[in-house]
Amino acid sequence: MAKDQELVDRLDRAKLPQHVAIIMDGNGRWAKAKGLPRVAGHRAGVKKVREVVRTSQEIGIKILTLYAFSRENWKRPRREVDVLMRLLQEFLRRECPNMNKNGVKLRAIGRLKELPAGVQRVLENTIKSTMDNKGLLLNLALNYGGRSEIVDAVRDLIKDVQKGVRKVEEVDEETFQEYLYTAGLPDPDLLIRTSGEYRISNFLLYQLSYSEIWVTPVYWPDFGRELFLEALFDYQKRERRFGGV
Repeated sequence: MAKDQELVDRLDRAKLPQHVAIIMDGNGRWAKAKGLPRVAGHRAGVKKVREVVRTSQEIGIKILTLYAFSRENWKRPRREVDVLMRLLQEFLRRECPNMNKNGVKLRAIGRLKELPAGVQRVLENTIKSTMDNKGLLLNLALNYGGRSEIVDAVRDLIKDVQKGVRKVEEVDEETFQEYLYTAGLPDPDLLIRTSGEYRISNFLLYQLSYSEIWVTPVYWPDFGRELFLEALFDYQKRERRFGGV
């Protein structure tokens, strides 16, 4: 706790990342290392989501995007996928009152219409319930893929060009961003990845162009407040030049 509080005190609130994105990796390997079923790792991971959300609220992070379920995750065993969907519904139902109490606004990105009907209902209800909250924006990437996002954006842009809403010669990077799932949000300032993997795994391919990256070998169920603060403190020591001098 002493080190934890020391990091909080040393944080420069004026230099906090506005938008933090996290690839929450390693639930299954954490469980395997402890001789537990993979489900146990996912349940432990949910607890860390709550911890990181609370910490983000406390220190003033404005946007937290969590890679919760990728399009590739459907390839996992059916039982594991079913458990993940149930955990998602449980999390949303249980946390909705807390989100409203603490001013957290929920948003979701991905091909949401391909999620199970029950998950869609709970997700829509939670988003609607929290839509007027003014605090932390919790952005869940669900059935998400970076390549799929770009393809969907191109399709929608083409439709608007065909309708005459857009002119091809007027399309630039700023225009294109309006068609991404993250339209209206700033790009992540910081990407955190747990489990020691040095790749972005089809996550926010367009948006991460100039994001700072912080990787820890710690599995997600062992990641928490202290490591989150360490990542933020490390971010504040970096010089962001965006291609300049």
